[in-house]
Amino acid sequence: MGKLLWQATEQRSKQANLIKYYDYLKKDYSLNFDYDYDSLFNWSIAKPNLFWTSLLNYFDINFSGNSSPAISEGENIYDKKFFPNVKLSYSENIINNLNSSPILYINENGFKKYYIKEEIINKVNVISKYLRSIGVKKGDRIVGVVSNNAETLISFLAVNSIGAIWSSCSPDFGEQAILDRFNQIEPKILFYSSNYVYGGKKFEILKKIKSIESVLNTLEESICIDTSENDKSFVDKKLNDYEENNKDLADLFFERCNFNDPMYILYSSGTTGKPKCILHNTGGPLIQHLKEQQLHGDISENDKLFYFTTCGWMMWNWLISGLASKATIVLYEGSPFFPKQDSLFKLAEEEGITCFGTSAKFIDALRNNQIQISNNFNLTKLKTILSTGSPLVSESFEYVYRNIKKDVHLASISGGTDIVSCFVGGNPTGPVFSGEIQCECLGVNVDIYNEEGNRTLQKGELVCKSALPSMPIGFWNDRNREKYINSYFSKYTNIWTQGDYATKTEKKGFIIYGRSDSTLNPGGIRIGTAEIYRAVEKLDEVNESIVVGQEWNNDVRIILFVTLKEKIDLNDELVSRIKENIKSSTSIRHVPAKIIHVNDIPRTRSGKIAELTVRDIINGEKVKNIEALANPSCLSDYENIEELDY
Repeated sequence: MGKLLWQATEQRSKQANLIKYYDYLKKDYSLNFDYDYDSLFNWSIAKPNLFWTSLLNYFDINFSGNSSPAISEGENIYDKKFFPNVKLSYSENIINNLNSSPILYINENGFKKYYIKEEIINKVNVISKYLRSIGVKKGDRIVGVVSNNAETLISFLAVNSIGAIWSSCSPDFGEQAILDRFNQIEPKILFYSSNYVYGGKKFEILKKIKSIESVLNTLEESICIDTSENDKSFVDKKLNDYEENNKDLADLFFERCNFNDPMYILYSSGTTGKPKCILHNTGGPLIQHLKEQQLHGDISENDKLFYFTTCGWMMWNWLISGLASKATIVLYEGSPFFPKQDSLFKLAEEEGITCFGTSAKFIDALRNNQIQISNNFNLTKLKTILSTGSPLVSESFEYVYRNIKKDVHLASISGGTDIVSCFVGGNPTGPVFSGEIQCECLGVNVDIYNEEGNRTLQKGELVCKSALPSMPIGFWNDRNREKYINSYFSKYTNIWTQGDYATKTEKKGFIIYGRSDSTLNPGGIRIGTAEIYRAVEKLDEVNESIVVGQEWNNDVRIILFVTLKEKIDLNDELVSRIKENIKSSTSIRHVPAKIIHVNDIPRTRSGKIAELTVRDIINGEKVKNIEALANPSCLSDYENIEELDY
């Protein structure tokens, strides 16, 4: 049973955006119940059309058309469309809500720059006009291998203002990992950073960019968008020349798209092959993020919102929506532990950050190293700490209140790239119990199901029983949405299955236990096994491999098993080459903690390798469906391995 760690004061509760929203509903929608979160949540589920329409109006989202119906009729969750008669521009809703200094960029070397509203609008305008002049139009795919800086964000807003589709990878991705993603969507333009900084080092990636350019056959132009300390941000000559020769640029024009038109593409982790290209719509992420940030995270105008992320993680997409809440967002490039483990809290103190977002593993690392924060930094302005990426364990909850700040709202949140938002999250008016996520998010009808598809009070599958506006349109080039439907709706009829193990507690909170499928999740970073296989099996010495996650020190570490060609030994030199091949093809996050030789790989009768079976064995779990295996005798290779004990 988690112990009570925090409860909002009466004054803070009364001032919460959640209460302001409730008061708005009481006045405009004649709610007839007194405020408590459960009642408000139940209303949002019982009256979905009213609920989502109320958010469209409450957040003052700019749109044209008719807001009725809020949700189209349809028997299946995946056939329902939100606001089918609404047109809007995400970029317009960002630009129209910018405060006077909406973006702060900081890198690990201490370089810092505020971007004022007028500068952002001008740069968005210049890039948008330039892209239009070279033929970019609505629906074209524009990609980025980019750092988390203001130039990237501004470029995205320009792309979005045209109605083109954005997709980005972090610059530390390996070349093959980038191509596995971008080759599928046939991009027209590439934005890129020529270098990035991390852990005290500067990494030049122009060679990788040139190689990528040579393979992307549909690419028509590349644009470098480095940040430099002399403030000449757009170093690519084309853009500078274009701005110089077009002094009298017309006002920025926004292409309003249908609510359900595509806006950006994110990627699955690539467990069963190349990463799936998850296509997200224009309006869904906006309304979801505003709900989560303002109502669940209590973010208000002129707050300072920080989230440690890269441009290859959905939290980047989530962070930039903070501009629509009139907050200032802080973009950080570099290692969270450079030059010291507490450097991000120095940033929080100096910049007066009010909402600090990070991963559970960052907090775990601070706890494991016994880093004292509260005695060394003045965090008076810090109201909220957000944690996601993987489950936050009870010990880390307690560390936050003991060593960071006693009167902070710690909101552990959980969702996914799949919905680019959250299923469960924070309640700024409710209690925080150790190890528990506070509540279901408004309008999100989550539940826990057992294998038979029945509700359970035990550990089971986290599911969603309602349509959400940010559920994907589908996957790119997925005819009849077959792969999409199979990915999320095949386990239970007309129910979204997220792929997380969870329980609902007696206190009505949630505990997330991690992935229920074969996706790896070390340090909160979802990694697909297929990318590792492709890198490993390029080596002549390796015959085949299987990779799984082992629960280890409140985290997950990657374990790689390999079968080798005849007369080949798994010596230190081969282990080093395997790791280097994985790192260069994907990223350092994909590199396994252990590489172990086995004689055979278990597989199903249909020929698929049995990752979940091996995962269960090395984690001491009961193996399911042995009868489905073609070669069950090889499972003894994976039992009682001493190397997995340290």
